[in-house]
Amino acid sequence: RILTAFTLAVCLSSPGKAQQQCTNGFDLDRASGQCIDIDECRTIPEACRGDMVCVNQNGGYLCVPRTNPVYRSPYLNPYSNIYPPPPAPGSVPNYPTVTRPLMCRFGFQLDENNQCTDVDECASDSHQCNPTQICINTEGGYTCSCTEGYWLLEGQCLDIDECRYGYCQQLCANVPGSYSCTCNPGFTLNDDGRSCQDVNECTNENPCTQTCVNTYGSFLCRCEPGYELEADGVNCSDMDECSFSEFLCQHECVNSPGSYYCICPSGYNLLDDSRSCQDINECENRNFTCTAQQTCFNIPGEYKCLDPVRCEEPYIQINENRCMCPAENPGCRDQPFTILYRVMDMVSGRSVPSDIFQMQATTRYPGAYYIFQIKSGNEGREFYMRQTGPISATLVMTRPVKGPRTVELDLEMITVNTVINFRGSSVIRLRIFVSQYSF
Repeated sequence: RILTAFTLAVCLSSPGKAQQQCTNGFDLDRASGQCIDIDECRTIPEACRGDMVCVNQNGGYLCVPRTNPVYRSPYLNPYSNIYPPPPAPGSVPNYPTVTRPLMCRFGFQLDENNQCTDVDECASDSHQCNPTQICINTEGGYTCSCTEGYWLLEGQCLDIDECRYGYCQQLCANVPGSYSCTCNPGFTLNDDGRSCQDVNECTNENPCTQTCVNTYGSFLCRCEPGYELEADGVNCSDMDECSFSEFLCQHECVNSPGSYYCICPSGYNLLDDSRSCQDINECENRNFTCTAQQTCFNIPGEYKCLDPVRCEEPYIQINENRCMCPAENPGCRDQPFTILYRVMDMVSGRSVPSDIFQMQATTRYPGAYYIFQIKSGNEGREFYMRQTGPISATLVMTRPVKGPRTVELDLEMITVNTVINFRGSSVIRLRIFVSQYSF
């Protein structure tokens, strides 16, 4: 901004004194005895700098622009560099009359009241701001500036890329003179317009069919026991536990919403472990329909009513389960001496090889030896006799037998005595009731 300096000096005389004194800006002329103006533009080196021009004034000087109009003296006295002689002693000093200057300093202008007022260069469009800039009027001048969101570079207003400086916490979109912040899915923009806050999706409207767990920026759906999360990550569907394993239940698994349960076939009870089945002994519970002449025989899952043993000719009955063929009877010559009736039960699909029945001689005679074999009923070759000692053998099952089925085997023990040249046999008629299930 252009500054002007104006110094007014007057020459004063002291009454009653012989020598006259001068104020600043004047010097005493000894020849004439008067105060004369000092030309500062000549005596002060570089009184004005730059494009300013020094103009001497009465008692001072001014620095004005070179382009300023011709300066007109503010004093009416054409001899402005010489003050009038000092007044006579006792008279009133005659000071020079100072009138208002006819010009204003740079940036001001005379108004209708002959006062210097600020020139609004912005309103009068007399500024030299770039079209991309805005003009801001100041006292005696103006300033070129940029609007918010722009910065001044080499006279041009360039957009500030706020996104480059991390104004936004998450997503930022730069626009001319400004920017816009947004948030990732699962977040919401705070009131400051810059930071993001996690959205608790579970509190507003549960997006899950069962349990919702909020996470930072998202959520997870979880299912209750017995359900599994579908591929969409939201819905839960019933889990068919029965399809996972055949060992959940001993007999049959029944799927239910969110769970499963085990059932047992007729003739069994479900144990406390909720998976195992236990046979109901109808014979002990007397929950059977056998007659008084019949015998109740329990097998897994059911029971059998056994009729009394009846011996056929030429056999005679010794007791309730034994028949004997007398040696004196000619019809008994090629028949087993005794037939003993036995019954047993067995679960279906029993693992093999398995020892299921033992047979042995009750009496051992000197010079005798014994041979054990399956005489009948083993057409499927599911069993064989393994001799375990001189007078004993074991019935072994070699192939699994599936039930329900009844197997009747005649197990024969042949006695051979070489001392008395004797050969005879005894038979155990074994009935095996194979149950329907493996338990």
